[in-house]
Amino acid sequence: MLELRPNCECCDKDLPPESSEAMICTFECTFCRDCVEQRLDGVCPNCGGNFGHRPIRPARLLAKYPASTRRVLKPEGCQAR
Repeated sequence: MLELRPNCECCDKDLPPESSEAMICTFECTFCRDCVEQRLDGVCPNCGGNFGHRPIRPARLLAKYPASTRRVLKPEGCQAR
């Protein structure tokens, strides 16, 4: 099950479970659409993979399957690979 991480690893923008701005790679590295398109050129700086839109978990299932609260942030910022 996806963690649904709460923020962009690059700029720390909040990405709530219902966000259409959240993008993930195959390892669930999570970034906002702006960082993926403008800073990373569509390539994950952690694994070198591509990104897809993170699915939105239906609100009725969030109580049973909550989103993660663990924030991941690259303190040095992020650069395209």
